[in-house]
Amino acid sequence: MPTTAPAVQDIEPRIHLSASPYRGEVDFTPLSRLAGGEPLDPVSIADVLRNAFVYPPHSIYRDVKVSVLGFDPDRDLQATPEYRFVYRSAPAPARPAEQAADEGALLETYHRLLCEAVTRSTAGMHAPWMLQSGGKDSSSLAIAVAETRPDTCCLTYLGGREEDEVASARLVARQLGLRHEALVCRPARAYDRYLAMVPRMPLLSADFAMLSYADLTTEIAGAGGDGVIDGLGSDIYFGTPVDARRSTLFRLARGLPVPAGLFETGPVRHSFVACFVLATLGMDPFERYFPGSRFSDAEVDRLLGRPVAAQSRQRLHVFREELAAARTIEARKRVTLAIVEAGAGFPKGQYTTSALGLRQAYPFCDAQLAEWVYREVPDAQLIDRDGHNKPLVRKHIARRFGELPYVRAKGCFRFDLCGLAAERFEQVHGFAVEARDLLPGAARWLEESRDHMDNKFFASKFYLLAVVLPWLLSRAEAAVSAQESAA
Repeated sequence: MPTTAPAVQDIEPRIHLSASPYRGEVDFTPLSRLAGGEPLDPVSIADVLRNAFVYPPHSIYRDVKVSVLGFDPDRDLQATPEYRFVYRSAPAPARPAEQAADEGALLETYHRLLCEAVTRSTAGMHAPWMLQSGGKDSSSLAIAVAETRPDTCCLTYLGGREEDEVASARLVARQLGLRHEALVCRPARAYDRYLAMVPRMPLLSADFAMLSYADLTTEIAGAGGDGVIDGLGSDIYFGTPVDARRSTLFRLARGLPVPAGLFETGPVRHSFVACFVLATLGMDPFERYFPGSRFSDAEVDRLLGRPVAAQSRQRLHVFREELAAARTIEARKRVTLAIVEAGAGFPKGQYTTSALGLRQAYPFCDAQLAEWVYREVPDAQLIDRDGHNKPLVRKHIARRFGELPYVRAKGCFRFDLCGLAAERFEQVHGFAVEARDLLPGAARWLEESRDHMDNKFFASKFYLLAVVLPWLLSRAEAAVSAQESAA
């Protein structure tokens, strides 16, 4: 691939995309008129390296802004973006008292609205596939899918050794009469599938499930599926309790300068936990809410060959007023989840399905369902007195199955990071050499970190480069082609 960076030029008119699934299906066709050579935003590249996604309303392109939940799509997102989170936990609407609500009626309404959401969001799909993790949201969603779209096939991903949700997911699907398939993570296969779709991906995000999603959506397309149903989207209006361990972790984030040499010392270098805690000390408290291990500000500046990380951190200011209004850890986490969903959670599905010509459905983003839960469901059915989230959803599942073991302790969507580094280090290093004009420090970082890839802390950073580098190179290639055509 060529190393020439995309030319810096003005694009008229500037593009504003409405990219929130809470407002309906997302349309990326406005990007199709960009013939190549559109200017990349170095601050957005720093965003991805620091946090695995671009801070909304920005995108990887300088002149393309995205309106997500919290930003007014009718406002000028270039000059005066303002963020207002619509599902605050405080001040929240006056919901019905627990004693005044009929639990049976609540469950019936929830089930009806969820079924209607599935029907609306999958309209036009002829062969839908549902991503089924085996947890609360996907199990509850499967109940509605079985009633409204029984032609759906469920697909569960076994991403790593930390947990295995296949048995629970298969049990749910089979008892509901839905077909079920499982896909075991093979890092090299997933990466090849990602590379194949990169030229057709509309924008860039490096969510830590991006390669998993590339693997899953390619599998679905190959099996004849034409749409993907995803259970993402309900946490921001149901609420997200924070346990003591995470609360302590958030308080450790102090924005302190942590010497890079500390990560290279013998005992620390081989300990993911030690590296993770040290890195947390150097983070902005808000950014520690984001998942995964990412590059520090100093590392980002070295990767880009110039000081850019501080400008990325400044993008937090647009969210500061909303964060100040969030006076509890749970409230701040809810705001954070909305931002992460907009920048990373939804894009991993939106960009991969767009690249493959598939439809994407997020039933939990249905406006009628979300508004009803947020305004009409008693607090005790959102988070109970013991701090358990989504008791209403748990009861919805229990009506059909009893208590599923996996619902009690759901983990997260995983990918074999160390396996990817072991299998594709040389390939990614080759990308870094080709991309030296875009990320001049990437090849050196890889060379210095080569022997640390058995530690998930370093493998996570390798993952970010593995996702980012080929995407940037594909746009450099498009820029060269556009310049040659113009000549």
